Amino acid sequence: MASATAMQYLNPNGASVGGKEAMAFNISGAKGLMNVLKTNLGPMGTMKMLVGGAGQIKMTKDGSVLLGEMQIQHPTATLIARAATAMDDETGDGTTSTVIMIGEALSQAEELVSEGIHPRTIAEGYDLAAAEAIKFLVTRKIAMTADNERELLDNIARTALATKINPELVDNLAAGLVDAINTVREKDEQIDLHMIEIMHMRHKLGSETQFIPGLVLDHGGRHPEMPKHVENCYILTCNVSLEYEKSELNSGFYYKSAADKEKMAGAERKTVDERCQLIVALKNKLCPPGSDKNLVVINQKGIDPLSLDILARNGILGLRRAKRRNMERIALCCGGEAVNHFDDLKESDLGYAGLVYEHVLGDEKYTFIEKVKNPKSGTILLKGPNDHTIAQIKEAVRDGLRAVRNAIEDGGVVAGAGDFESACKVHLDHYADRKDVKDALTPVIKAFGDALMGVPKILAESATEGGAAPALRHTLLRHAREAYGTDSHFGLDLESGCVTDPLASGVMDSFRVKKQQLEATAVIATQLLLIDEVMKAGGRGGKAE
Repeated sequence: MASATAMQYLNPNGASVGGKEAMAFNISGAKGLMNVLKTNLGPMGTMKMLVGGAGQIKMTKDGSVLLGEMQIQHPTATLIARAATAMDDETGDGTTSTVIMIGEALSQAEELVSEGIHPRTIAEGYDLAAAEAIKFLVTRKIAMTADNERELLDNIARTALATKINPELVDNLAAGLVDAINTVREKDEQIDLHMIEIMHMRHKLGSETQFIPGLVLDHGGRHPEMPKHVENCYILTCNVSLEYEKSELNSGFYYKSAADKEKMAGAERKTVDERCQLIVALKNKLCPPGSDKNLVVINQKGIDPLSLDILARNGILGLRRAKRRNMERIALCCGGEAVNHFDDLKESDLGYAGLVYEHVLGDEKYTFIEKVKNPKSGTILLKGPNDHTIAQIKEAVRDGLRAVRNAIEDGGVVAGAGDFESACKVHLDHYADRKDVKDALTPVIKAFGDALMGVPKILAESATEGGAAPALRHTLLRHAREAYGTDSHFGLDLESGCVTDPLASGVMDSFRVKKQQLEATAVIATQLLLIDEVMKAGGRGGKAE
């Protein structure tokens, strides 16, 4: 109250909320955001429909997409949403779970404050509990070895996809994501996900989405006489203009007669034709008549109609205006290197592909480069009957790729389906009762464990009906208490509504995501608890009346 009075002295028209009202304001914002997102959690979660100002409709259950596109006005909810989406940008998953854990932590703190525990004590206890939970997380990590690597990667990809797309698509797509990561993976180097091209075609069914150990370009040949299907191809990637170029300076050409004009135009044409003839000479050298070899030219710059005609007459497939991001991918996929001139071209400058063909879909053309020898880049080709299906699969693929990458870089995974949360809850209860822990912090540490159980609680609610969720949650906790100190794992089977071994079911979570969730929950919850006043900033207020 004194703070509000002081604010009135500084600015009579200023808006502020202080004391218990400020804490209630922050907690209500966190709980409101949690209640919006909690129904989307897990494979049994529901979806949200986002309607734009111009009538655009988007259906999704991805927490990152929802938080990024929802109109959130509450400042505390906005803060939590930004923190959760920032974590998603880094780890690729865990947005909804993070929001739920923060909301549950603040709900538990609200009860502790009502019992007379100071917010500073709660903050100290939460920090201590999070640090101990992270230590416990390391002990629950399932190490990845050469024998179990493929199985663990398939499982974590399947778990990441199952929460966002139709179960019928999961198995095939999960194997494709692991293949894609293994293709671009280099020993002792960070995995560069930008080397995986994600291309979509509005065609057939989503179940036909696949990984291609090659490249799919979203354009084709621009000459009707060019070959549409070639095998045993040399791939020439270049950044050389095969068309007239405008002067970079403001200049002009002046001539006195039509003969002078033709002479100037011929000289300009001659330069481009000479470049085309160098390509033709290279093709004749490497692919002599009677040979089964062919040449494909992929140019980042333009190829004019006359140059296309020269290439077509010599049986060369030429693609122009290739995207800059694909130039590096083509070299990694097919070998060779991109050239900036055609002088002294050698066979070592060229890549190789066993098959290059053009696929026409309505007005769109796609060029497939397949059967490459040692690809270091690839393409995930998304297919779907409509834009909504494609967008859903694309969001799931993004999260799945990051989940597989995280598992490889972390060197392991953790069991999912609420296994870690329930085991950590039991561990924190034991830790809180230790003699070296302050008595004042014991209820706070146990409350943090209760907050972790928010995720299994919501998973149980989505898998059961008629009030069976509390019984299922207590069954999970009972198994966790009985198995404390062992290597046993217990999680929720959402299809049967019972407790099972998540490792046997193949339900895995990312170690990195769990660690980030624990850190984010402790940091954000304690910071919000220590706020004693919320005031409007950014101006001097209105004029005195």
